[in-house]
Formats: sequence, structure tokens, C-alpha cells
Amino acid sequence: MDLQKHLERGWKNFIQFIGPALLITFVQIVVTIFSLGILAPVTSAGYMHSLLLAQREGRTPEVKDLFSHMSLFLPLLLFGLAAFVVVVIGFSLLVLPGFAVMLFLAFACLYLLPLMTDEKMDLLSALKESWNMALMDPIGDHVIITIVYVAIISIGGSLPFVILLAQPLAAFILLSFYRERLKLAKGTAGEEMTEKSKETRPER
Repeated sequence: MDLQKHLERGWKNFIQFIGPALLITFVQIVVTIFSLGILAPVTSAGYMHSLLLAQREGRTPEVKDLFSHMSLFLPLLLFGLAAFVVVVIGFSLLVLPGFAVMLFLAFACLYLLPLMTDEKMDLLSALKESWNMALMDPIGDHVIITIVYVAIISIGGSLPFVILLAQPLAAFILLSFYRERLKLAKGTAGEEMTEKSKETRPER
């Protein structure tokens, strides 16, 4: 992985769409707060897809994009609640298990939202594919981008108002890597299908 390439692409997208990105980030945070977190998962899905379209097609992010995937509301809400309960249980046992669960979820579900919105996958299929993409060689690349994403979001969340800058920047970097990882996954799947067809082809 060319980490510098993804960092530069993410930064370039961030600067290019900084006004709309800041606005949509602010609105998403406000909606999350006033809905007591209930709308956080589904608006996060719309948020990610909006920035993905900005990066891939040059389309300006819009506030209405946050609500463009409301059909995913229930599955994402249930998954978010389940993840929250597991993390709380981890922290109730000891602090380290709680952090371990959070890191595992970040590692395993990093591509969940883009897969559900971009590839139109259901929750279980997206979870499986996100896990498969995480474990693809070179797995170290995925570990690095997970650390970068979590670090930017954590730093942004620890300082007042910095999250408005950190969240879109981290998302653009993640989505740049997601596109590369998805292309690799589709190429691998195509090769596997070709090999299977060769194996099942009758000999002449």
C-alpha cells in the first residue's frame, strides 16, 4: 500500500470539498445529539456514501445525503445497539477488554458502511465482506489504515470542534483505501471464479 498516496488523496479531497464537508459533518453531529444517537448509524451511512461520491465522481456533498439510506435504519440501529452492549460489557469487566472490543470492531467493520451503501449489501453480507477485506493480504495495510483512521477520529474527538475537521479527513482517507481494497477483493474473487470454472470444466 502506498500510504502517502491515500493520505494525499484524502487531504486533497478534504480541501476541495472543505465547505460542504464541514457543513454535512456539523449537521450529522447535531442530528446524532438531538436524536440521542438513534439516527447516528443511518446518517453515518449516508455521510460515508456522500463523501465516497465526492471522491469518486467529484459530486458536492449535500445535507440531504445524510438521510439518503433510511432503508438501512433498522439493521444499522440493531447492529449499533449490539455493538454498544458488547463494548459496555467489556468495560464493565475491565477497561482493557472494553478497548479490545472497540479495536476489534474497528478492525472488522471498517468497510461496513461503504459496502452497504456503495455495493448495496445487506448487513450480514457487508459484515462478512468487510471481514474478508480486512484479512486480505497484505493484512498489514489494513492494520495501518485502521490505526490512522482511529487515531485521527480520537484526536479530533478529544479537542473541542476539531472533530468537524478530523471526521471528514479521516473518512476521505479511509474511502481512498476502501476503493483500492475493494478493487483487489473483486479481482481476487474473479480469479477464484476462473479457477473454479477450470476445475469443473469437462476434459475433452
